[in-house]
This record gives sequence, structure tokens and C-alpha cells, in this order.
Amino acid sequence: MKHTGAGRVALSSAHPANASIVTATAASLPDQPDALARARAFAEPLIASETLDTGENILAHADAVAAILKSIGGSEAMQAATYLVHACEHLNKPLEVITKAFGANFAALAIETTKLVNVQKQARAANAKAHLTESPVAQTENVRKMLLAFSRDLRVVMLRLASRLQTLRHFAAIRQPVPSTIAREALHVFAPLANRLGIWQIKWEMEDLAFRFLEPDTYKDIARLLDEKRVEREGFMEALRAQLERDLNRDGIAALVQGRPKHIYSIVKKMRGKSLDFEQVFDIRALRVIAADVKGCYAALGFVHSHFTPVSGEFDDYIAKPKSNGYQSLHTVVRDAQQRAVEIQIRTQAMHDHAEHGVAAHWAYKEAGARGYGGVTASSEYDAKIAVLRQLLAWERDLSGPMAKKANDADKGLFEDRIYVLTPEAAIVELPQGATAVDFAYSVHTSLGHRCRGARLDGVMVPLNTPLQNGQTVEIITVKEGGPSRDWLNPELGFLNSNRARSKVRAWFNVLAMAQTVARGREAVEKLLQREGKTAMKLEDLAAQLGIKSAEDLFEVVGKDELSLRTIENMLKPPEPALTQDDYVLAKKARQDKSGARAGKGGVLVVGIASLLTQLAKCCKPAPPDAILGFVTKGKGVSIHRSDCSNFKNMAGGSPDRVIEVQWNQPKSSDSSIYPVDVAIEAADRQGLLRDISEVFAKEKMNVIGVQTQSVKDNRGGSARMTFTVEVADSGRLNQVIAAVAEVSGVRSARRR
Repeated sequence: MKHTGAGRVALSSAHPANASIVTATAASLPDQPDALARARAFAEPLIASETLDTGENILAHADAVAAILKSIGGSEAMQAATYLVHACEHLNKPLEVITKAFGANFAALAIETTKLVNVQKQARAANAKAHLTESPVAQTENVRKMLLAFSRDLRVVMLRLASRLQTLRHFAAIRQPVPSTIAREALHVFAPLANRLGIWQIKWEMEDLAFRFLEPDTYKDIARLLDEKRVEREGFMEALRAQLERDLNRDGIAALVQGRPKHIYSIVKKMRGKSLDFEQVFDIRALRVIAADVKGCYAALGFVHSHFTPVSGEFDDYIAKPKSNGYQSLHTVVRDAQQRAVEIQIRTQAMHDHAEHGVAAHWAYKEAGARGYGGVTASSEYDAKIAVLRQLLAWERDLSGPMAKKANDADKGLFEDRIYVLTPEAAIVELPQGATAVDFAYSVHTSLGHRCRGARLDGVMVPLNTPLQNGQTVEIITVKEGGPSRDWLNPELGFLNSNRARSKVRAWFNVLAMAQTVARGREAVEKLLQREGKTAMKLEDLAAQLGIKSAEDLFEVVGKDELSLRTIENMLKPPEPALTQDDYVLAKKARQDKSGARAGKGGVLVVGIASLLTQLAKCCKPAPPDAILGFVTKGKGVSIHRSDCSNFKNMAGGSPDRVIEVQWNQPKSSDSSIYPVDVAIEAADRQGLLRDISEVFAKEKMNVIGVQTQSVKDNRGGSARMTFTVEVADSGRLNQVIAAVAEVSGVRSARRR
């Protein structure tokens, strides 16, 4: 690595481990004679005169990206793919054309990379429109879209990393500010990804360039501070490096001591993270000691602490307690005789490879053998892909963690409430934290969830309620047919943790219960029709007469006991012949009381008249203790009306001489006369309304002998109008029941007709 200016690091010769990752990602691209030259010649007529959104010439951009890939060990096939990706957008049928010219693998890579580019553009546009470019929510959403794209083709990541680095270089070369969304994406998404994949040359340069555009003043200040004493500092560090290496070897500790270049962005992060001034940042002067083994690491640490002054609180032992990503090293800060602080890292070569090259070590599975790197075995290309995918998942967690800490209390848990697991085909599935194999099965497909009977995590059989961990590979064991278990809905057993899975299981049982309810309702209705001799009646016609949409809906409400069979039975009875205004039902003969008056039907006394036919008017249906009046009909006795009856008022207005006074007889203790009255109800239409109102009448021990319902559409979303005919002995009691009905949910009005 060599410096090409303050804070800028250029890529030098390819690191072997980096070459292995690039070689592995390109492994499925077949070697073709002169593929690079052919691809450039193919793309040049299409892109030579075209420019990117950034203003950079597309052919020049592709040339530069190919050069970056070459510098980190990329094959000619990978470099050739760069040109095909940019040519893809300028072809009418890119898949067919590129497949014919270069093969299906090149075509698939070009199409997949183009899709990812478009996804990133849409995400940036959406974030800019909503002013969410700094929002953790928007950032994480962008990360997830990239994760899904990478899971389809891991070669895409190499092309996108190299392309983004070249975009930053282009803006630096023309000395123009880069769009802030591109710079933030580079700093917070691409650079951490490059670090996870071990392509640290791209990481450092991308971080410094992106930071230079985002905070130019801070960048220049740190660069100036570094340059002020750069010569003096480099001379001191080289002398210290050589002296320490000689002293260690002279003391019998085999070790290699290296200088550690510092980068502007890493210095700024440490200053801000620990609230330090520039002079307080220890690792501006930094060395790395590579020991032969773990014993040598601790021996070197003892030597350093005995010859320099350790700084209190600045020692970390990551060998005894590795970081979550497997990182191992000893970190210490010491001061020399002149009180100059120096940070020293001590590790073995294997630890260094893992720290510097990250997932690149997993790609080099052929060289690693069965033991693998960093404790990860990669015995096949599939295992290598799984290892890389798990590092991508860890990369997402790297981004989520710091963001979650910065979020306020309302946002806590925003990033820690989900995990990513892998299917056996290495596709990434997002689930809530604590999800189980059953949740995973339902997220893939509802049918898979219903038929789930067992699960393997990373090849090991586990109970279905085992919580999944980030990065695990989940395999579901199924039966050909079947449904979920009711135990899955028991929260204490822990089978389900996702809302999607719970709703799918509930829906399955709801459908099952509904089928049983409908079958029960159908059986009851068909038995009633058979009993009434109405088997020829169409069920759809019956439902329509009851104001119900379909026969299935009729069976449902009957099966749920929301509609009584008695209501259907009353509706099936033949209608009574039409009656005239004066046509009433004959009452019982009046009984003579002690005063000489006669009681008509229902205990109505007609004053001054011995025995006279009386009948209760059906228009207003009076009942004690209503105020009543009589009207002498032509040949059918006296009809009894409520005094406020509109029909009575109309008749009395035409024939006032036929109006006579009547009154209710005082009932005897043995009298059990009952009177039919109508109750009119208007309510918001909803499922179960008829059942709820009927329950009120039943609770009040009031017999319902008839119901009429009608549903109407209105500006309030639909109303139900109902008329209940009930039997009462006292209309005063009815008022209490009407008050109770008015309390039913959705009832707007309840009154006596």
C-alpha cells in the first residue's frame, strides 16, 4: 500500500486472500479466449458516447472498474463482466443477446447487477424525496434490498464495490462534490461490506473519499494535522519498529513487527467515539507484532509492558475472549521515555489473516482444507457460499447495532427485532427475533407451514419451538397433507413468534370451524323444511326472503345460533288474507264485573253496555296500561285502539259519533292474559346483531313470536331495520326491555311501534 496524498490510499499489488475471494466469485464464469477484449469490443459501440448519472463517461468508468478488479486479483472473466453490465442497459433484449454472444452465466450476472443498480437508484430517490437520507430506517431498508440481491448472485458484490469506488474517484478527480446520498451509501453500506469481505484496500479508500465529500472541512483539518509532523512521525515509527523487532528476537521471541498505516476516517471515528483531541488519539502511532504462536503473543506482551509504560485502561485481551465475529488479538497502548503514546497489536499470523482478510479466508477453502480459516470449515463451494452469506448477515448486524444505540427510546429495538436465516438453497429469509422453524416455514409458503412436522438447523434435528439464530440454515421436514396443530397457538409453548404465522394458523382453524358451523346450519334448515313440507323450496330463495345474501350465509347464521329456526318457521307459514281497516280478530265474550260492566278481550270494559264484542286493533296493538279508546265498527263489535293511534285519529275524525269510552279491567290474580306488541329497532348493520338483540329479549324472559329484518345501504355504511313482535302482559314492563335493547352495540334507536 502506498500513500498518494493526505488520507488517500491507492491499491497496490493484489493480496492473495483478496485474490481468492475474487477468483471464487468468478469461478462460475467460464474461461473464454480473449473474453476481456471481446467484451470491451462488444460494449464500446453501445457505451462509448454515453454518460452515467454522475456525468462520467460509461466506457471510461467500465475501464476503471476493470482495472480495480484486476488490482485485487480479479480474473479476466470478472473484468469482462464489467463491460457487459453497462452494455445491458442499451440492448432491447439483453438476456438473449448476451447469452448468445458470451453464454448464460455472463448474461445472468449482467442482468442481476443491472437490477441491483436500479433498486439502489429507487431507494436513493425515495430517501431524498422523503428527506430520510440520514434515517436509520431508510438506511437499513437499503441494506436489506442489497442483501436480497447478493443472495441471488454473490458475484454482484464485487462489481458494485468496484463501481462505487470508481464513482468516488471520478468526483475526486474532477474536484466536484459528490451527491450526499451516494457518499453516505458508500460510507455506511459499501465500506463496511468491503471490510467484512476482507477487501480492506477498497474499504479504507472508500471511507476516506466518502468522508472527504461529506465533511470536507473536518477532512482537511485532520489531513493538515497529519502532514504537519508526518516526516518526524514516520522516522520515529520506523526506528521504533526496527528496534522492537530486534529486541524481541534477541530475547528469544520470534516475531515480525510492522507499521500500521492510519486513515483519516478511522482517526475521526476514534476522536468522536472517545471525545478525544487529535493529540490524544493513541493509534496515530501504531505497530503490529506478528508472533509465531499464542504463547509468543503473551511473551511479546510481557516484553512490551516491561520495556515501556502501559497506559491504564487501554489493554484488551481478544485472544482469551474473542469478539463475536471471531476476531482475536492483544491490544495495548504504551508510552516511551518521551511520553509518546504508541498503540501495539499482538497476534499470530492466522489471527492476522482472519482479521485482515475476513470472509476472503472462507473463499479460499481449497487452500484451507478441512480445518478452514477462523474456525469455519468450508469443504465445498456450497459451504463457501454459506460462509459468505453469514458474513453478509453479520455485516447487516454491524450496521444495525450502532444505529440502534443512536436511536431514541421510541426507536430502540428497531434493528434488534429481526434475524436473517438461510434456506437450504442459500436464499435469505427475514424473520422477527425469536422466530422458530414454524415461523420460517410460513414465511416461505403457507402450505409449507401447514405441513411442517420437523426441522433441521445446520443439519441437526431440533424441536419445532427452538428459537432461530442469525445466519442458521433451516430445513423443514413436511408431510404430504395435513394442517397445523392447535398447540402452535399456545403462547406458553413458544411455537410461533411472527404475526404472519399466527394469522395463517388461526385462519386455517377458522376455515375448519366455519365448515363445521355451515354443515350444522345446513342440517338444521333442511330438517325444518322437511318437517314443514317445503323440501321443494330453493335454499337461495329462502335466504333471499330472510334478507340474507346466500344459502351459505343462511347456514352460517343458523349454525351460529344468530337466527332461530322459529323465525324461519314463521316466515314459511302461508300469509294471512289482507284485512280491511275494520277487520279485527274476535275477542272473548265480555265478563260482567261487580259494577255491571262487561269485560271484552284482554279485560277491556265497555262502559254502560252489557255484552259486546271487542277486539284489539292490529295497527297499534294496545296492551295494559296504555290509554285506550273504542271505535264501533260496522257489524264487528268495538275495535280497541291506543289513544295516540294515527289510524284511530283518522277514523274518529270521519265518524266522531262512533267513538266510545273504554278502559282496562282490573286483572285478577289468576289472569294470565298476554298481548302482542311490535318493537322497531334501527342499528348499524354488523355480524351477530340479530343474535345480540335476541339474547336481550331472552334474558328479560320476553317471548319473541316474530321477526322482520331489512338491510339497507346508506351514507353511514349500512343499516339494519328490524321489527320484533313480542308477547307482554304489561306495556310498562316493555319500556324497561326497550331501554336494555338500546344499550346493545350498534343500536341507534329502539321504540314501540
